Amino acid sequence: MSASLQGLALVIQSGGFDRVHYALVMAAAAVATDRPVTLFFTGRALPSLLAGDGWKRLDFSDDGTSPEARDATLAHRGVGTFDELLTACAELGARFLACEMGWRALGIREPRLRPDLAVETTGMVTLLGGVRPGDQLVFI
Repeated sequence: MSASLQGLALVIQSGGFDRVHYALVMAAAAVATDRPVTLFFTGRALPSLLAGDGWKRLDFSDDGTSPEARDATLAHRGVGTFDELLTACAELGARFLACEMGWRALGIREPRLRPDLAVETTGMVTLLGGVRPGDQLVFI
């Protein structure tokens, strides 16, 4: 990734499947165009990072369907699945941060994270310390 390009930092707090899915769409597009990307998962979005299809624990979609059903519909329509987007972000070099306070707020003491992702459990200070002047910081 080019350090000279404007970076994108996404604070993904919403637990709604559609919101988290589209955050991954944005991140994958940005990192594919060589922009530095940081994904900071917190709140109800944190299950996205849990091993064993934790993303299926996200809230229902805006249309009232379960995360699994909505993902299948999107795949049928030729849209990248949740796992495909998450994997693409990781393979293209996005940085994954999980909010330590968020885990505590969810009552999860020792989260079992996806082994295919390099997730740093950290805090907001780390996120903000890595956002450079001119980078975009988006709250979802």
